[in-house]
Amino acid sequence: MSKTAVVYWSATGNTEKMAEYVADGLTEAGAAVSIFTAGEFNTDLADTYDAIAFGCPSMGAEVLEEDEFQPMWDSVESKLKGKKIALFGSYGWGDGEWMRNWEEACINSGISLACGYVICNEAPDDEAKEACKALGKALV
Repeated sequence: MSKTAVVYWSATGNTEKMAEYVADGLTEAGAAVSIFTAGEFNTDLADTYDAIAFGCPSMGAEVLEEDEFQPMWDSVESKLKGKKIALFGSYGWGDGEWMRNWEEACINSGISLACGYVICNEAPDDEAKEACKALGKALV
């Protein structure tokens, strides 16, 4: 059984809901799942998982959340090579630039993404829910 983590930061609950849907997809595919907020996750935990889904909404000028998520990401990024990784998040404005930049940074760092990222505008609708579940299943 694949040991998988879902790690997210959410201000409004939209990305948190996406994280729950990702976890549902993982569970449906038979993975053991642990859910963490960005503040709870660290490099020691990163070492113990086969696959990790990271979720962060767009903040400010289309960037990752800078106080909790970005520092956590910076600390675990070097531990992610060779693991199955997926990205997701919500936004309230813009066009997804923060996610395209994050994906590109992953690829440039040698991180292999298990599937395409999932984004949604505001709260996840049924289409986003299914996309999140599919993202979870792709990690197994």
